[in-house]
Amino acid sequence: MNTRPIPTRTLGVVAYGANDLRITDIAVRDPAADEAVIKIAYGGVCGSDLHYWTHGAAGESVLREPMVLGHEVSGTVLVPAADGSGPRTGDPVTVHPATPGNDGRTHYPADRPNLSPAGTYLGSAARVPHCDGAFARLVTMPTRMLRLLPTNFDLRTAALIEPASVAWHAVSRAGDVRGKRALVIGAGPIGALIVAALRSAGAGEIIAVDLHQHALDVATKLGATRTLRADQADAIAEAQADVALESSGSHRGLASAIRGAARGGRIVMVGLLPSGDQPVPMSLAITRELELVGSFRFNDEIDEVIAALGAGRLDIDAVITHEFDVEETLTAFETARDASTSSKVLLRF
Repeated sequence: MNTRPIPTRTLGVVAYGANDLRITDIAVRDPAADEAVIKIAYGGVCGSDLHYWTHGAAGESVLREPMVLGHEVSGTVLVPAADGSGPRTGDPVTVHPATPGNDGRTHYPADRPNLSPAGTYLGSAARVPHCDGAFARLVTMPTRMLRLLPTNFDLRTAALIEPASVAWHAVSRAGDVRGKRALVIGAGPIGALIVAALRSAGAGEIIAVDLHQHALDVATKLGATRTLRADQADAIAEAQADVALESSGSHRGLASAIRGAARGGRIVMVGLLPSGDQPVPMSLAITRELELVGSFRFNDEIDEVIAALGAGRLDIDAVITHEFDVEETLTAFETARDASTSSKVLLRF
């Protein structure tokens, strides 16, 4: 049994409501036998974190109580699990933030637990009580959520593994992309990582589209062979892409993906659109026999991403544009909100 003393308090990033984000003292939860205490090194600011800060909600998930943010993290094991499961003291780890859950009545494929109806995700207000995230210097979490990293793996890069897994899953939903022309609508952090994943998967041509030149420059560094501004409607329509991946999360982006896809092509919808009906040219999707498929989070792709990074088959560091100490979280969030000058913003814990 582990007898190492566990700190009872730590510093965390907590959303209390719209425009009420606090860097404050929080409790370190006592670990169960199958839980470890992790010393967080880096955390990546996600769009959902920004929404909880600015709107007090991310889509349908509304803050009803204070919640620790963050699900893109890396760190080392401070106190291992008492039952002997999982990594040992000092081991470098990243985190799979999802816990699948079945409500007993909703049908979904057993091999796609990301679609389970009663699942939870770190830093999500989808359920009450909310599922606290991992933006804290010390975090207690089940060993089943931990992924051991190779020795001397860069923990800065490791903070990108979760969003890179989202991108990897999206590319897998596109099918075999080897030698094909791919169109990526939206070159923010997820879109840029999709570009990197497409490059790793052997795409022949990768066209990135965005409103901001800064995002297009990042996409180029990660493997885009050509870039277009989002207002170049004719050029986008002429792309004739075998696969189009929409990561802007806007109906205009989805419309561009439909127009830019070749007849018989596939469109992967990654960006989460607002609730309700969306005005997009579905007649084109019908007459061109386009395949529209959704892509939501990821499953075991996180293990494939770790392997690809370790083998040098995936290069994603260029998506990181800024780093801030946790005490500067508000500045970090302000920076991350400005897509014209930033891509992935990291917090140092």
